[in-house]
Amino acid sequence: MAKFELKLPKMGESVAEATITSWLKNVGDTIEMDEPVLEIATDKVDSEVPSEVDGKLVEILFQVDDVVQVGQTIAIIEIDGDDSGDSASAKASEVKSPETTSNDAVKAAAAQVEKEINTATESVNFSDSDAFYSPLVKNIAKEENISLSELESISGTGKDARVTKNDILQYVADKKAGKVATTSTAAKTPAAPASHAAAPKQVPTAAPVSVNSGDEIIEMTRMGKLIAHHMVASVQTSAHVQSFIECDVTNIWNWRKKNKDSFKAREGENLTFTPIFMEAVAQALKEFPMMNIALDGDKIIKRKNINLGMAAALPDGNLIVPVIKNADQLNLVGMAKSVNDLANRARNGKLKPDDTQGGTYTVTNVGTFGSVLGTPIINQPQVGILALGAIRKVPAVVETPEGDFIGIRMKMFLSHSYDHRVVNGALGGQFVQRVAHLLEGFDVNRTV
Repeated sequence: MAKFELKLPKMGESVAEATITSWLKNVGDTIEMDEPVLEIATDKVDSEVPSEVDGKLVEILFQVDDVVQVGQTIAIIEIDGDDSGDSASAKASEVKSPETTSNDAVKAAAAQVEKEINTATESVNFSDSDAFYSPLVKNIAKEENISLSELESISGTGKDARVTKNDILQYVADKKAGKVATTSTAAKTPAAPASHAAAPKQVPTAAPVSVNSGDEIIEMTRMGKLIAHHMVASVQTSAHVQSFIECDVTNIWNWRKKNKDSFKAREGENLTFTPIFMEAVAQALKEFPMMNIALDGDKIIKRKNINLGMAAALPDGNLIVPVIKNADQLNLVGMAKSVNDLANRARNGKLKPDDTQGGTYTVTNVGTFGSVLGTPIINQPQVGILALGAIRKVPAVVETPEGDFIGIRMKMFLSHSYDHRVVNGALGGQFVQRVAHLLEGFDVNRTV
């Protein structure tokens, strides 16, 4: 019998590691090709790792909550064939399947990750610390010239207070913004006389919470903790301001009502309002490219692609933001298919890590829950997010060549939150105004 090495697959360009959350198979279990073997979690999404071969699981190399690097062997599967190799790698090469080519890519990715890890640890001796740091965190520390003492001062939000990628990136951002006193800076500053020593900075702490008889204590989920950290970090990073505009979507309401059944019959897809709104946002971003940017320290990164994040609610109440890549290049049919596909896979827990990567601007539909307005928090490192309010039937003044009259119209509010560090009120207001004009000017004679 031969043995096959099941490795952690590549999950996107920016994903270098994952945490094992559960094993779906036990040692001794028979496994079929493409059958899920374990579940993993990155800092963005949970997913499954399927088997690449038919066989029997004979060895598990990592346990639940272990952090695994892309390309590392996580399990050994016994398969039919001659066991003539001397190493697991040699045995794995005996497997003749379409997946062999992808294994070579995984090995190459693993070699690159290992090279980066080794390089990261050359300048800083992390073995001197009792704390655990993932290779990704070490690599970031090396690239940003963060010393071991600095690294140890970071408060981790991961399991057992482990420093995560987001923790160290937030520290780097604070350091660049001058919010962190570094060792080198302290060395250049003469010590103040004792009599004039500055009082230690008071770090705000959460008020203590008392637990009374009958109160229920609920542990936050892993994703809940991540969301909480992202939200706090975003508010601390960006100067949030909002612009609001009311939009008449009567034409869109009537057009969708007229075309949704034929669209469903022809395309096999539901035609919701979301792809229509997403199409308008993508067009507005093309016209206002300085809304499609990111801020890195004092540098503005103007994004080439328009990748729209679409906030989606999960069954457990948490939110996730899958991304529609190159949204400006899709027609309405393509947009509808992308929206429905991502929304369905989000609800069913089938998103892949790469599905949540690379967003350049985000749209969230607070109207789904009946909210008329919302003031959403920016999805870092983006600089803007648009909230879509509930569509309501309201009395409104209608202007015609024959004069004004009161009519029944379908209206909604658009709420635009943007980062005032780089987006001024004129740009932020003009952008959301343009989205509203595109929606109000929707072509009712349009065919799909």
